[in-house]
Amino acid sequence: MRKNSLKNTRINGEVQRVLAEIIRGEIKDPRISPWTSVVSVEVAPDLKSCKAWISVLGDENARTATLQGLKSAEGFIKRQLAKTINLRNTPEITFVMDQSIEYGVNMSRRIEEVIARDSEAAGSNGEAAAAADSGL
Repeated sequence: MRKNSLKNTRINGEVQRVLAEIIRGEIKDPRISPWTSVVSVEVAPDLKSCKAWISVLGDENARTATLQGLKSAEGFIKRQLAKTINLRNTPEITFVMDQSIEYGVNMSRRIEEVIARDSEAAGSNGEAAAAADSGL
């Protein structure tokens, strides 16, 4: 099976969906943040290994605690994955922290700040120009 084949793409999507359900509803570890999402999953063509990119909304402590909780629950997650998805091999899951959502939120906030500053500067320039026009 090739890496970008249709079958591999479907397996990636199904593993991502099931992992999200397991993390959201079945794991009882208090270290795992309730704001954890599975961003992407990449299953190897031989179905032996899997990389799961997760994103956690919160500070650095929440991210590290969630990653530790997920790593300690790998056996349970793999067992639940094997029960739910009928694959020849159940892949070994490696969790990788993905910070793209947080990066996007920070960039949006910065853009909004720049727009607010520009509109304030345009507003004060417009007032100065109006005052100068009325003085003529």
